[in-house]
Amino acid sequence: MKRFTLEVTVGLFVLLGLCALAYLSIRLGQLPIGQGSTYDLTAMFPTVAGLRVGATVEIAGVQVGRVLDIHLAEYSAAVILRLDKRVTLQDDAIASIRTRGLIGEKYVKITPGGSVRILTAGGRIREVEPPIDIETLIGHFIQGKL
Repeated sequence: MKRFTLEVTVGLFVLLGLCALAYLSIRLGQLPIGQGSTYDLTAMFPTVAGLRVGATVEIAGVQVGRVLDIHLAEYSAAVILRLDKRVTLQDDAIASIRTRGLIGEKYVKITPGGSVRILTAGGRIREVEPPIDIETLIGHFIQGKL
């Protein structure tokens, strides 16, 4: 009987450890499990230069979504943004690619517009600002073109 109790205790401990590991994997991997309250928008950038799938989308410094996909369309970079349903954007909102810090990761910053028309799921953000190309700026500075 004592051995049976020990085996059950060890089994429950292992099961609890596996559940904790699964939870941490989902949270750290930022998998969208149980988050059906999102919608997708598209933004067409001339270049995305360093932006990665999974990068954050922010409004006023608050994360409101993630970059779902980046692909080439019509010789431009089509960026699919997955946003929280609670966030509504006007059709004149501006999406810009920014860098966190001097050499940090890239993210998408959205500046809300003032229009009364709201973008719906599958819509497109028309106003975009591509990332600043540091190499080009340095090249212009060295050549004295600034």
